[in-house]
Amino acid sequence: MNRASLIIALAVSMGASVGCASKNYVRQQTTPLINKTNELDDLTAQNTKAIKDVDTRTQAGIQQVMQSANAADQKAQAAGQQAAQAQQLADNAVHRVDVLSNAVANLDNYRVMSETAVHFGFDKDFLTKQAKEELDKLAANVPNTKGYIITIEGGTDSVGSADYNYGLSERRANSVVQYLGSKYNIPAHKIYLVGLGKDKPVEDNKTREGRAANRRVDIRLMTNTAEGQQQPPANPPAGSTPPST
Repeated sequence: MNRASLIIALAVSMGASVGCASKNYVRQQTTPLINKTNELDDLTAQNTKAIKDVDTRTQAGIQQVMQSANAADQKAQAAGQQAAQAQQLADNAVHRVDVLSNAVANLDNYRVMSETAVHFGFDKDFLTKQAKEELDKLAANVPNTKGYIITIEGGTDSVGSADYNYGLSERRANSVVQYLGSKYNIPAHKIYLVGLGKDKPVEDNKTREGRAANRRVDIRLMTNTAEGQQQPPANPPAGSTPPST
């Protein structure tokens, strides 16, 4: 081998040795960095998963709190509605008492000239043929009665709520008012109407007959005492006592 060839061979050998040494060095230097990077990636993945788990639990907690709050709001609204209904019932009761008190106060100056009662079927408010005949008999006395008023009191049996029965008793009384007004032209200002519901039974509601008797409207033709009575004769017979005024 000549000298030139030998020099070339030595150069190639030295280059290969240097190349291997450089690769080994780079590998030794980069391997810890790669491992550290992998560790950081794993840690980041774990932290991300933990954050997602916390967020999921947080959202679930928030949703549960909101559901509880909504349920509380609904209960509060229901309680408010019940309170309003109770107040309305109380106001209605006070109104009925006031109406009845005023009617009773005004009736102190009146006396009964004629009275009758008409009855209704269960949960019914229309007049039967017999009821109309009874009203016709009472209305026949109206033209001959001076200073009259007509009181109409509706009633029910004890079946059903108090509020419903007040309305039913008023509907029954109104059917009497409409009949007398349409057939006999009795003006509204001559009529005192009160719906008593089940508050004023005439019979015991424990029996079928008693409940039937309480499903009624009482009608009274009344006259003012001063206007309804005839004036005493100028010279009353001896020993007689003129009617009081």
